[in-house]
This record gives sequence, C-alpha cells and structure tokens, in this order.
Amino acid sequence: MIVTHGTDTMAYSAAAVRFMLRTPVPVVFVGSQRSADRPSSDNAMNALCSAAVATGDLGEVAVVMHATTNDDRCAIHRATRVRKMHTSRRDAFQSMGMEPLGYVDYPSLSVSLSAEAVRRGAEEPELRDALEERCGLLHFYPGMPAAVLDAYEGYKGLVLSGTGLGHVSTEWIAPLRDMIEGGTTVVMTSQCLHGRVCDRVYNTGRDLLAAGVIEGEDMLPEAALVKLMWVLGNEPDPERARTLIQTDLAGEIRRRSI
Repeated sequence: MIVTHGTDTMAYSAAAVRFMLRTPVPVVFVGSQRSADRPSSDNAMNALCSAAVATGDLGEVAVVMHATTNDDRCAIHRATRVRKMHTSRRDAFQSMGMEPLGYVDYPSLSVSLSAEAVRRGAEEPELRDALEERCGLLHFYPGMPAAVLDAYEGYKGLVLSGTGLGHVSTEWIAPLRDMIEGGTTVVMTSQCLHGRVCDRVYNTGRDLLAAGVIEGEDMLPEAALVKLMWVLGNEPDPERARTLIQTDLAGEIRRRSI
C-alpha cells in the first residue's frame, strides 16, 4: 500500500498508522518536497521508489523519501523513528537514533533492506484504531510560566518536550503533580532528539518522577504524542497504560541510542 501525504505532518501520520496497524505487508508513506511544476521536483522519483518498496519484502509502515540531494537513491525510514529535518531540502527526512531500514537505488529501483527491517509476512494483520484525541504536545522553554499548563486542563495526556535529559523548571513540578493526580498522563521527552531521557540525574528530574511524570526513553516527541493517543485510546487501566508507554511497541524505543 502507498499513502501519498504532505511532508509537513507525514511523520505524525506514519507513526500513528504504525501503532494502529499490525501489517504483514508494506505500508509506504511518500510525498515530495518540491512541487511538480519545478524542474527540481522529487515527486516522480519518490513515487517510483515507494512503489518498489511497496511491492518488495518489507513488512512494516515506512516513509520513503530522497536519501540525498541528488537523484541517486531514496531512504526507507521506520515510521516511528523518522523526522522532517529541513524545510525544503529533498533529503529532509532522516531516521533518528538509527540507520534507515534500507535504500532504493535510482533509476534501477533496486531495494536493499537492513537486517533490522521487518520482513513481509512476519506479523499477523490487526487493526486497533482507537485514539484519545485529548492529548497535547508542549515544547518547554526557559522562563515559560507554569500557568501555560492551565490550557491543558481536562486533557487525558500530555507530552512534554523538555530540555536536555528531560527537564522543565522547578515551578512546574507542583502543577504537574496536580494534573497527574487529576487523571492526566504526562510523558517527558527531550528536545535534543538524539539520546534518551533520564530524570534520575538531577534533583529536578527526580522531583518530576516523584510527581508521576513518565520518562519517554528515547522516543521522538511526535512519536510519543501519537503513541500516547493510541495507548490511552486502547488501555483504560492507568497503570497498564503507564507500562505500555515505556514499552517498545513499534520500534519507537531503542535499547541503545546513537
């Protein structure tokens, strides 16, 4: 299956489909950074490369886009580990914390998959498409007032994109504790994108853990958001949901970060 999609939000959609769908066949998201009326458009090459992947041996949800600024190959990115890293370059999409699942040479359209790529037929088909829409993603900045959290009153889930190892200011700890005690699941990720959250190093992090904030391991903030939406949409038990958030379900959490 091929899904054509705008590039600005493609990583969100691809990750969401990966959590909702267990698939024995390829589901390939593809787009273009340059419109078809431009000589430098990447649309035709990306489409042909995505078709090669969709008819090949891959057995998971992926994003296929230019691997370089040249028309020589496309990269195959895992849906839960890909991010758009440039506003306009044709190689804007990058695998984060891992190597791509493989490449498609152009114009030969020869597909090579890594040993980590899930192969066709490895999973039984299953659809669990419930999502909890009352979830948000908040990017913290120094001096950001804790009153910002008032805007998320009544939300079922909130992903924080914190600084460094996963931090916000100490003034946020009490309001976050109140939110969590009120039934909001709060997950901490990092703005750094590479590496993993560890809130056990500094006092602020340990206070966040004591308040009930969940460490998001090395999940990308966007992937953590759609995962939180999926978990809360399918698991009513708070403790079980907490465990699922910290469990690798679709390749979104790496045992070792690079």
